[in-house]
Amino acid sequence: MLGKKNTGLIVVDIQGKLAHLVNDSELMFHNVSKLIRGCTLLDLPILVLEQNPEKLGETAAEIQPLLANYPCIQKYDFDSCADPHFIEQVTNAAVKNWLICGIEAHVCVYQTAMGLKQMGKSVELVVDCIGSRQDKNKQLAVTKLQTKAVGITSAEMCLFELIGNCYDPKFKRFLDIVR
Repeated sequence: MLGKKNTGLIVVDIQGKLAHLVNDSELMFHNVSKLIRGCTLLDLPILVLEQNPEKLGETAAEIQPLLANYPCIQKYDFDSCADPHFIEQVTNAAVKNWLICGIEAHVCVYQTAMGLKQMGKSVELVVDCIGSRQDKNKQLAVTKLQTKAVGITSAEMCLFELIGNCYDPKFKRFLDIVR
């Protein structure tokens, strides 16, 4: 089970023009924003990744303000786990479970999820917070990751799992995020 003390969020490469070219990008931005705000409210560690930002641009303006207080790791490998700085941040976060959102689902999201699995981490793919330019590539990534024992969740599903119950003092603010 996901819990506030054992879970973190990785935001993979939601940047530049590419972020707007993924299939159903507006809905993805809406869901990713909800996910980031919920994880921030629950004080989860959040890592932000940017693939080759000199060429692809910075994190998209739609979510950049929500991520201003979190480390942003520039990378050049599709599998973020090939980057020593990323591995250091994952290790320092000291959580076993990682939620993953971002683009493109069939490239960097997929390879990073597999890299985390190889590190012994539990990984959950937040399917309404990932995207690819072609929906068939997103679906292929989801299907393949399921066969590799990566959990599948949605923004709302994982956030409710993380908060656990309506007695949490943050529940009222939480409801404002998920509604």
